[in-house]
Amino acid sequence: MSELVTGEAVALELRPARLPSRALAVLLDLVVAVAAYIAVSLGLLAATASLDEAAQVAVSIASFILVLVGAPIAVETLSHGRSLGKLACGLRVVRDDGGPIRFRHALVRGAIGVIEILLTFGVVACIASLVSARGRRLGDVFAGTLVVRERVPQARSGLVPPPPPWLAGRFSGLDLSAVPDGLWLAIRQYLTRMQQLDPQVGLAMAERLAADLAARTGTQVPPGVPPAAYLAAVVQERQVRETRRAYAGGPAAAPAPTGGWPQPAPEPGAYGPPTGPPTAQPAFEVPPATSPAPSTSPTPYEKPSAERPGTGFVPPA
Repeated sequence: MSELVTGEAVALELRPARLPSRALAVLLDLVVAVAAYIAVSLGLLAATASLDEAAQVAVSIASFILVLVGAPIAVETLSHGRSLGKLACGLRVVRDDGGPIRFRHALVRGAIGVIEILLTFGVVACIASLVSARGRRLGDVFAGTLVVRERVPQARSGLVPPPPPWLAGRFSGLDLSAVPDGLWLAIRQYLTRMQQLDPQVGLAMAERLAADLAARTGTQVPPGVPPAAYLAAVVQERQVRETRRAYAGGPAAAPAPTGGWPQPAPEPGAYGPPTGPPTAQPAFEVPPATSPAPSTSPTPYEKPSAERPGTGFVPPA
């Protein structure tokens, strides 16, 4: 799972930031931090003029740590990886699986950044970014993070196509509480890009994602359901539940189109031929008892018998 998200998820949607944009973002952050440190130091100098020299040195060291080390950590934690410089350059710090960072990630990045950015004037950070395939400095390596570009050109819409109609509401009983956010991210990225992938590669990815999702939900993929259609149906079920949770006072109707998603008509064969229930009949519905026309060949659900008299009578279904 981690290998799939780390590799395919970054290649499909997340674009790692390179050294020039990262250096510009760090420079903007340093300018703001140094300006704040000078202002705080002047205020503390005037406030601690009556103290002895040792107390003034201790206050100066504390202000250095709080402003130049603690403030960037707090900003990255509260903004989920977007400092002022990264916001201006369209960058964000995320985890290796594409999720938002937390305090421990920002703490490790800030602590190591004191050495590779402040004490070495950014030389170590530049060398590490140039050597890394994804432009990561040492703080990103130890924290398990990655700086990515948020503002990227999008040639096509990233809408998740709806599942086939015969799968609507079929997975309403699944337990989705154990599915992590990283797996949802990988499934969504696959569904939005599956038409751009090689058919064999896309099928292999869909089977791996479907197997991971089935293991998390504790229910196997129904026989005859294509993996991509199964993923789309479960994603739609999740969106329906989130919509119902947001509008808890609304009527509990049957699964409708996903909340907030436009519902374009799916392309023919978007998920492969439906090998499950027929599209003309909803799932788990018994067809009405009708008398079909006589046929000489047995149906798939009827065992041929040589002793049946040729009276032309067909028993009801």
